[in-house]
Amino acid sequence: MPSPYRAVFTAPGTLKFSAAGLLGRMPLSMMGIGIMTMVSEITGRYGLAGTLSGTLALSAAVLGPQVSRLVDRHGQRRILRPVTLVALAAVAGLLICAQQGLPDWTLFVFAAVAGCIPSVGAMTRARWASIYEGSPRELHTAYSVESVVDEVCFIFGPIISIGLSTMWFPEAGPLLAAGFLAVGVWWLTAQRETEPAPHPAEQHSGGSALRSPGLQVLMAAFVATGAIFGAVDVVTVAFADEAGNKSASSLVLAVYALGSCLAGAVFGLLHLKGAPSRRWVVGVCAMAVSMIPLQLAGSLPFLAVALFVAGLAIAPTMVTTMALVEAHVPRSKLTEGMSWTSTGLAVGVSLGSAAAGWVVEAHGAAAGYAVPGVAGVLAAAVAFLGYARLREPAPTREGHREQALQEPAAPEPLDRPGQRERPDDRSEHPDGSGRPEERHLA
Repeated sequence: MPSPYRAVFTAPGTLKFSAAGLLGRMPLSMMGIGIMTMVSEITGRYGLAGTLSGTLALSAAVLGPQVSRLVDRHGQRRILRPVTLVALAAVAGLLICAQQGLPDWTLFVFAAVAGCIPSVGAMTRARWASIYEGSPRELHTAYSVESVVDEVCFIFGPIISIGLSTMWFPEAGPLLAAGFLAVGVWWLTAQRETEPAPHPAEQHSGGSALRSPGLQVLMAAFVATGAIFGAVDVVTVAFADEAGNKSASSLVLAVYALGSCLAGAVFGLLHLKGAPSRRWVVGVCAMAVSMIPLQLAGSLPFLAVALFVAGLAIAPTMVTTMALVEAHVPRSKLTEGMSWTSTGLAVGVSLGSAAAGWVVEAHGAAAGYAVPGVAGVLAAAVAFLGYARLREPAPTREGHREQALQEPAAPEPLDRPGQRERPDDRSEHPDGSGRPEERHLA
């Protein structure tokens, strides 16, 4: 392991919660595509399958930030375990209804409830932010680790989920995803020593984290970005099906994630200076341009190469996004802020998967790649229009600092498990974040 990665794992407990986060995030790549494959296998209806998968993503977009907001106030263990039990019960109901051939509306009801699946990625990133607060280089590397973990999930998740649902029984993929969720969340919440301290309700003045103008831009762009991901998943499965090798779609999607994984691993080794907002705009535009070759796909090998190249822009853009969220959102609302970016992705996945499903049914799989192409153009437009907001000082975070400067903070115990003593030159502000001009987080 390269030294920057080895260094971030020297803090106690980091390897354990990162491993738990890997298991808990497997449903991120398995559940939606598993439900879509299950329904298409049972009914042969891609429109229904895509819309149902989109419903799950849309529900997660609505419920996810609310769950994370409760986590910020009450702690991960107190909130995540009961919420996960509700999500698991809903997934079980969905599988039973699909297997028994019950009316379509029952599938949508359970899919909507299952949307309360917690954002495990936001939980692990919040732990990294708590440990390496005020250490931008280490936090950049830690966020790169999280991006690589995300892509590992997307490499193996679709392969496992689609493979099980097509070669064993249709419900197998979502069923295993539920098992990963249960094990991952219980293991993560059992690790109390690295759990970020909750922030009581009185520290949450100013309303939602979404009031930050910078976060609004990031979320809006991620709606279009999510539409790219959702549409690519649906169309790729249909494209492989038309080619007579539906199970190969899992391998093609894994190549897409592999490109992102490799790019994220390299990006974590770099310590880039300059404005993260500028790199973020470049990354979003690169994702948009990478959709052009997909319009020319005529075979699965060509499609795999095109998706690998497209994947190279994903992880660096995601890492930079997390750095911008950390810069624009108060510490007491960080988990919620990170969840809002996931919400943008989830809304986009919902819209993209539904649109792609209907286009595939009406015009065929090859025409379906126009959907992620259009979504890429919209993402680039939002990035350009919102660039000025990302360059401005973050008023929400600055206001948080002013309040902290006026109110003397209680001394923080140095022997708190999982927390390091910080150098004096990083404590200019009570929240330990340093001056805005010193925050080269990506």
